[in-house]
Amino acid sequence: MKKSALALVALAGIAGTAVAQDSPWMVRARAVNLNMANQDGTPLHLTVNNKTIPEFDVSYFISPNIATELILTVPQKQTVHSSVLSADAGTFKHLPPTLTVQYHFTGLQGYKPYVGAGINYTKFSAVHLDAASAALSKSVTLDSNSVGMAYQVGVDFPLDKNWSLNIDVKKVYLKTNVYANGVSAIVSGWGTTSSGGAVSSVLRKATVPIVDNTT
Repeated sequence: MKKSALALVALAGIAGTAVAQDSPWMVRARAVNLNMANQDGTPLHLTVNNKTIPEFDVSYFISPNIATELILTVPQKQTVHSSVLSADAGTFKHLPPTLTVQYHFTGLQGYKPYVGAGINYTKFSAVHLDAASAALSKSVTLDSNSVGMAYQVGVDFPLDKNWSLNIDVKKVYLKTNVYANGVSAIVSGWGTTSSGGAVSSVLRKATVPIVDNTT
């Protein structure tokens, strides 16, 4: 079993905003461009494609300056490419809802900037990395989920009392481990750190593959 990391960082886009006058609720419909950082630690040199996706956001204003925003979309299919294979390694789907807390600057004429930070939970599904599995002669799969930080900066340009144009950029940390041929286990203990060496004063751990006793 081989375990490697594939980190993906997503950036985001532009929206139309609707808000009912004197209501603490705001909704946005966004077109978002996912721009993957593709920090890959696998021997296949994997990258994931960029794409533009729909996004639906709901914000609740606790005060004129403080709001929470829930960022939603539908499951997105991504293509994994291997530069070593010079071909696509497969596909997967992910659903990345994100919750942020925002600070909105007020008292400005013609625009309303804000900053935010929060947490992202991504669910990975429909993983089909058949070409990667064939190249390694091992079954290749991904983690089922990812949790990471999310940061954003944006600005609303009011068009009237109910509608605004919004530009928003997010940095969302998504990371999954790439597994080849099985699962891993964590072993821990205070044993010696080398043959005949001293006993460790702190609890140590290591990740090892699980194999059958005929291997």
